[in-house]
Amino acid sequence: MSDAAGSAHSSVPCEQPHGSPVSHYGLSSPTLDAFDLPPAPASPTMTTPEAESRDRPERPQPARTASAEHDSLKYHLLGPSLTKAGQDTVDQTKVSEVIYNASKGSKFFNNEEVKDKNLTEKINKILAKRRQLEKIDLTSDQRRADDYIAELELSRDMSQVIVHLDCDAFYAAVEELDRPELKDVPFAVGKGVLTTCNYHARKFGCRSGMAGFVAMKLCPQLICVPMNFAKYMAKAEEVREVLAMYDPNFQSASCDEAYLNLTEYCQEHHMTPEEAVSQMRADVYEKAKITVSAGIAANAKLAKICSNKNKPNGQFLLPSDRQTIVEFMRTLPTRKVNGIGRVFERELDAIGVKTCGDIYAHRAYLAKLFGQKAFQFLMQCYLGLGRTIVKPAEDRERKSVGTETTFRELGDRDALRDKLRHVAEELEGDLKRTEYKGRTLCIKIKLHTYEVHTRQTTPPFAVNKADDLYRYSLPMLEKLMKEIPDLKLRLMGLRVTQIISTKKPGIDFFGRAAKTSSTSSKASTSKNEGTWETWPEEEFEEAAQQERNDEMNELEKLSQEQGHQEEERSAPEPQWQCPICSISQPPDDASFNAHIDFCLSKQTIREVVKSTAPSPEKQSIAPKPITKKGKRGRPKNEGSISEQQAREKRRAFFSLGNNN
Repeated sequence: MSDAAGSAHSSVPCEQPHGSPVSHYGLSSPTLDAFDLPPAPASPTMTTPEAESRDRPERPQPARTASAEHDSLKYHLLGPSLTKAGQDTVDQTKVSEVIYNASKGSKFFNNEEVKDKNLTEKINKILAKRRQLEKIDLTSDQRRADDYIAELELSRDMSQVIVHLDCDAFYAAVEELDRPELKDVPFAVGKGVLTTCNYHARKFGCRSGMAGFVAMKLCPQLICVPMNFAKYMAKAEEVREVLAMYDPNFQSASCDEAYLNLTEYCQEHHMTPEEAVSQMRADVYEKAKITVSAGIAANAKLAKICSNKNKPNGQFLLPSDRQTIVEFMRTLPTRKVNGIGRVFERELDAIGVKTCGDIYAHRAYLAKLFGQKAFQFLMQCYLGLGRTIVKPAEDRERKSVGTETTFRELGDRDALRDKLRHVAEELEGDLKRTEYKGRTLCIKIKLHTYEVHTRQTTPPFAVNKADDLYRYSLPMLEKLMKEIPDLKLRLMGLRVTQIISTKKPGIDFFGRAAKTSSTSSKASTSKNEGTWETWPEEEFEEAAQQERNDEMNELEKLSQEQGHQEEERSAPEPQWQCPICSISQPPDDASFNAHIDFCLSKQTIREVVKSTAPSPEKQSIAPKPITKKGKRGRPKNEGSISEQQAREKRRAFFSLGNNN
């Protein structure tokens, strides 16, 4: 189902959510064809994907093609927020051209070009391996895939009401509360890289994760306001107070989105899921004065997808019916699934997997091409399965805690050590807040050429203090300084892994929290421990989030690089400021002397005295009043001002300015 379906009101946010759009999926959904349903597990013969998809309706091809040399790069440059709501009418081809031309020639562009080339080479290897696999009998692989599908179907849980709630253009909405005049104009929050765009700006192709100077090319009238995190966090807390009344154990996915399980609430209050969510959205608006959108489904994966269907200020319900869910996923582009980023999307697209429905036809190849975990994740996507456990983020098992910072090109050794100390202090704050310490310490740097290097070490004890973090990471930085001549950095980060909770009592000897079982996670068994494995979707979601974070960091550096280049291009030629009238003059001795001669003329002095009446302090800069004048108003017994005198006056003026 396309994003346009059920979102007729999505172009204009409503003032009150009571009358906001509410959509169902599948009220009159067609009967599924045979190829949409998993076959019997024991398939006697191998069926090729081509044969299985022969009778399928022809699907639209992606907008990008391989004909142009940089088509894949242009698509990649569209950014991490390509699937954000509010861009249905945007010509993404034109947007990609603007981004391509604006960033071409930059270090960021060169780095993206290298990454795109490397990905193309990787895809060529995948395709070569695919051609080899087509020559052998994969009957056993297909049988295992079918067995896994049957196993997954047995674990399908449709008894829960899972809701994903997402604030509409959150930062922008908060800014509009203080500046109502911004509601009807395109504006964004953030300067170097946009963190949020309102829906007026999105119509021009602007989106979060876009470099500010690129957005200005798409929408010259765009207004950019600086971020105010304290204000956003205060507003987010107001929203959370409402959510806690519906599910005390709701999970914050970020400051502006959350997962809730409303099963118990609906039962206790005798409400349908749609009624409960509509009421919750109204309560959020009444409390925080911002609108939110919601997706309602049987699991978290589906709810996340659905919350983007009826934005802004709407909700979308996917009925908890197997046939409806499979049909819904059949036409869903893979990129719409949380956990499939731009890289994985392109790899899947290369082998012909453009929608989740295409996954089934390629089931015999997926494990050999992408690995077992990717195979499991993709089969769950095809079936529309996901986790049904919703719990606070602090109760979820973490694997690492880290922080990193971007900055303008930095090469001074002492400055880099100071930066490392700053990062260590930031990480100490994060570890204190999350109540963890780590046994392994990793350092990450990104060169001015965008090349990434990482190193890790194992301190003699688990660390969480800035002094210890700095002490054990400094040798790694020093070694990198020696290994890389003329080291210049744009990013530095520290991360601890093998983390140990400093709060929870239920930690084993090695500091690992015991894994909890999920009603939906009984798909396979750990060979070593005999406990149920966690859903692989969480690992893919984390990887996709890291991909987005890396992209945001690189876009920030592009913005910094562009800003530095613009400063160099737009920096005016050094001007010599007249110490008498303070007007800047071209840096030419002859013309500057002529100007000072003019300023010292009798008529000019008279006008200055009349109009400005300089104070005694300012008179120290100008010539002292004289009673006798020679020709052209020059002080008697003095010739025209010399070049040396003019330069001395300039130096005096600039030294005064530097003290301010």
